Amino acid sequence: MSEPKPKPRVALFVTCLVDLYRPTVGFAAIRLLEEAGCQVEVPSLQTCCGQPAYNTGDRATAKDLARPVIDAFIGYDFVVAPSGSCAGMIAHHYPSLFEDDPDYRGRAEALASRTHELTAFLADIMGLDTARAPYDGVAAYHDSCSGLREMGVKAQPRRLLAKVPGLTLKELAEPELCCGFGGTFCVKYPDISTRMVSDKVADIRATGADTLLAGDMGCLLNMAGRLKREGSEVHVRHVTEVLAGMTADVAPIGEAPEGL
Repeated sequence: MSEPKPKPRVALFVTCLVDLYRPTVGFAAIRLLEEAGCQVEVPSLQTCCGQPAYNTGDRATAKDLARPVIDAFIGYDFVVAPSGSCAGMIAHHYPSLFEDDPDYRGRAEALASRTHELTAFLADIMGLDTARAPYDGVAAYHDSCSGLREMGVKAQPRRLLAKVPGLTLKELAEPELCCGFGGTFCVKYPDISTRMVSDKVADIRATGADTLLAGDMGCLLNMAGRLKREGSEVHVRHVTEVLAGMTADVAPIGEAPEGL
């Protein structure tokens, strides 16, 4: 009788925005990974991936932040993040960040090769093809820039959502158009950012969907804020909350819990 195949050791990169604004996304990610057959660990020494500093040209600070991430995550079979943005930073920018550092270049490249965005990892690596719980609603899906363009995340969340009983997915007219968040972009160019998110919100509302889903908290916070300012009743959630059947555990983004 053959020995059972060992579970892959997966480290969850929680991300700053999930940790500070939406911890439920982290718990949902753990639930999904474990149910897909992974042994999940959450390294306690993880820090910011360094993307904000990197995007502003502060490579020294970005490297200072990246080193402890590499040290904490290098020993796992896979590193998974519920964010195409953070996953993209590790997978695509760490190697070039350390190209002149003989102590960290090889380790950065090794970590980059093992790093995945969550829905892509579940669909492409683990072959997840079932849903945990139903979701009664009509949802529109926004493709985040980094997830789409750096990590190739497009079909995977849609394949997973197609398995959710009761959920109808409506496509935006321009699902790949940036929402205007862009990390530090929204701070540097607030007027342009506001126009971009206003256009995105108009697209969302035109679908008639009652729920907006995406895989990056930055995009979700930006779009939820604009939707609320415009008086929209569209509920905003991270895709993991629907896939993990945890929508009853937390109010939609930007909304108060029931009874408050």
